[in-house]
Amino acid sequence: MTSILSESYGHYPVMLTESINNLNIKENGFYIDGTVGLGGHSVKILEHIKKGFLIGFDRDSNSIKIAKKRLNVFDNFKLVHSSYTNLEDACRKLDIKQVDGMLLDLGLSSFQLEDNQRGFSHRYNSSLDMRFDDKDDGLTAQEIIENSSVRELTNIFNEFGEERNSFRIARAIKESSEEINADRLVSIISRMTAYKYRIKTYSRIFQALRIKTNNELDHLESFLNDFMKFLKPKGRIVIISYHSMEDRMVKHKFKELKLNKELKVLSKKPFIPTDEEIFDNKRSRSAKMRVGEKIG
Repeated sequence: MTSILSESYGHYPVMLTESINNLNIKENGFYIDGTVGLGGHSVKILEHIKKGFLIGFDRDSNSIKIAKKRLNVFDNFKLVHSSYTNLEDACRKLDIKQVDGMLLDLGLSSFQLEDNQRGFSHRYNSSLDMRFDDKDDGLTAQEIIENSSVRELTNIFNEFGEERNSFRIARAIKESSEEINADRLVSIISRMTAYKYRIKTYSRIFQALRIKTNNELDHLESFLNDFMKFLKPKGRIVIISYHSMEDRMVKHKFKELKLNKELKVLSKKPFIPTDEEIFDNKRSRSAKMRVGEKIG
């Protein structure tokens, strides 16, 4: 099943074996995939829960459509076109009070990165939309740039990209007389950055704009504050993150819950991909997976 996923869309679910093993799946259990994407993790969960049920969330309507087609060999799942922060509403509608496990994979899919119309990647010239769902009425990344001052842009690049050169890049963007698209943004970053640092700087600036556009850290914070009430005693939470801000948030929340004797943290250090996985899927190289089990 996973070979079909990778062959069809270049889609490789990150740390698939490790995440499934750490969910400690029960055949009749109820599970949440909060970031269903193209369905890679969901497929494996569903293979293990013949008598259980899966709810999958995603903010990207295109991903939901693809995942639905891939999962149609199963009949025990529900996909919700929404953020994982709307967990309570979805569970209430399905009369599910608590679940046996939850999974979040906070990375972008290859499908999203390779879409040359959405502005997620610095490798394609496109408008800087960057919204997970283009039907969302929120501001695009381009509109955020246009509506922000140099100081505000600097703060965005600092806070969400941890970019040391934030001010110079922000000032150059605002001084540009041309409309900002992906190609123009890359050109400005190139002028402001030494050659050997350019690729990482492109990635940090694009990441910062994407996080701001989609309020990603606000969504994660909301989830971390609420997930415990939806998790059964002995239920597992698995979160895969890709940059230090997300990982710090997860680490600190798990530590807080551990100190309150609410959550057992199952590994002192985060799980990381094997060398073999990184060789096969370079996008997995920055992934960190943290796992907890609800005490009770």
